[in-house]
Amino acid sequence: MAKVIMIPATQQIGSRRSKEEVQIRVAAYCRVSTDSEEQATSYEAQIEHYTEYIEKHPGWVLADIYADDGISGTNTKKRDEFNRLIDDCRSGKIDLVVTKSISRFARNTLDCLKYIRELKEKNIAVFFEKEAINTLDAKGEVLLTIMASLAQQESQSLSQNVRLGLQYRYQQGKVQVCTNRFLGYDKDEEGNLVINPEEAEVVKRIYREYLEGSSYYEIGKGLTADGIKTAAGSETWLASTLKKILSNEKYIGDALLQKTVTTDFLTKKRVANKGIVPQYYVEGSHEAIIPKDLFMRVQEEMVRRARMKTPTGKRRVYSGKYALSSVVYCAHCGDFFQRTHYNNRGKKKIVWRCISRLHKKDSGFDCTARTIPEEILQAVVVEAINEVFDNRELVLPELKANVSKALETNNNQKIAGIDRLLEDLQVELLNKAQAKQPFDDITDQIETLRKQKRELQLEDANRQADVTHVCEMDTFLDELETKVTEYDETLVRRFIDRITVYDNHCKVTFKSGAEINIKL
Repeated sequence: MAKVIMIPATQQIGSRRSKEEVQIRVAAYCRVSTDSEEQATSYEAQIEHYTEYIEKHPGWVLADIYADDGISGTNTKKRDEFNRLIDDCRSGKIDLVVTKSISRFARNTLDCLKYIRELKEKNIAVFFEKEAINTLDAKGEVLLTIMASLAQQESQSLSQNVRLGLQYRYQQGKVQVCTNRFLGYDKDEEGNLVINPEEAEVVKRIYREYLEGSSYYEIGKGLTADGIKTAAGSETWLASTLKKILSNEKYIGDALLQKTVTTDFLTKKRVANKGIVPQYYVEGSHEAIIPKDLFMRVQEEMVRRARMKTPTGKRRVYSGKYALSSVVYCAHCGDFFQRTHYNNRGKKKIVWRCISRLHKKDSGFDCTARTIPEEILQAVVVEAINEVFDNRELVLPELKANVSKALETNNNQKIAGIDRLLEDLQVELLNKAQAKQPFDDITDQIETLRKQKRELQLEDANRQADVTHVCEMDTFLDELETKVTEYDETLVRRFIDRITVYDNHCKVTFKSGAEINIKL
């Protein structure tokens, strides 16, 4: 019969076998969930508590105290001290971890069990004071799973309560905006948005240059050259940053609330709110930087540039590199003229050609428009401006008369009527929502009315733009003592709407509405 020798179990703690003379290296982990003064006191108290707690246990030696201050427990990614604790456990520096409760350790069941099991494989126990759970005990993981699940439910409930609180604030029209990365505004003591004068001038500049024809790249390049930084402190102005500024309704004193929504309370992931939850539009919530009519024109211009196409329907990319880019049109096919280098028998020069002719394969259209040397096109601009200057006594009165006639018509009454209908529909919508009745038909009506309102506002904005352009030209011509002698890119961006190239002449259309024909 084989001889059997029983080997007594020797408990292993951490990476070492326990012996009377071996001290257990104990680490404490503590966390508070906000940055408030009261919680900061709790944070300091926890550090003091665990220092004394570990010293009172014979055979225990303090390895370290790991404390995250003001960090959420639902995700471990931003908990630097927690991650340091786990790394030290993996390195064999710790035998036992002590923490107040499961909710302090983690509110995410998956994260909690993941790290507990990883430490358990290394014979590292985690002891939760409040629940009196030691993860190396036989019943430890069963109790741990139950308690961690309850902690996660608590966090989810808190997240839902916060969301309901925000929803109530939105319904009351209370605007809450973080101004750390919001150019143009600061907050007063009561949390209201107030204009930052210096930053507001930058916002106005961006809107002005965009309407004058500059691209995102050109605007950003100019701001960087002038040493102007973004709201985030960056010296680089991205197209996405400028696009957000140009489309942000807060610059006209309004606020669209709940643009994004948190879809997962654990990961805190936010996505664009595309029909997930209701949005709230608050009009006149704070002082405006940009007039509404100017804002509307910018939105229209953004749509126009995005929808630019070739004569055959292919998408055309807007260019604002030169003042004449996207301003010079072909009378034959309607496409733009593009600046290009021309080489004829070794003689190089800069010319402008119809893009459909320049890129026949891409455009799918063979245009026969003429080529114009750049100096001739620039001369056309100078001559057109001088002709307006010579005939200002005839041109301006006619333009002013046309503008005055246009201003006699406005959509104020129509817009007011739509606003009244929208108010009634809002009441009906809320009543149906509270009664849990379907309200898709009301939503469709509201969207239709909002679209009609935007179109009417845009009509008024364009009429107001005509007034502005005539006034600007009037002021310019009054201040102009003599004829223009040199081509100026600034004048093109300020005053010229488009130049249409025919076979033997160009028609220069000014933003004020004046039209001048110049022979080639």
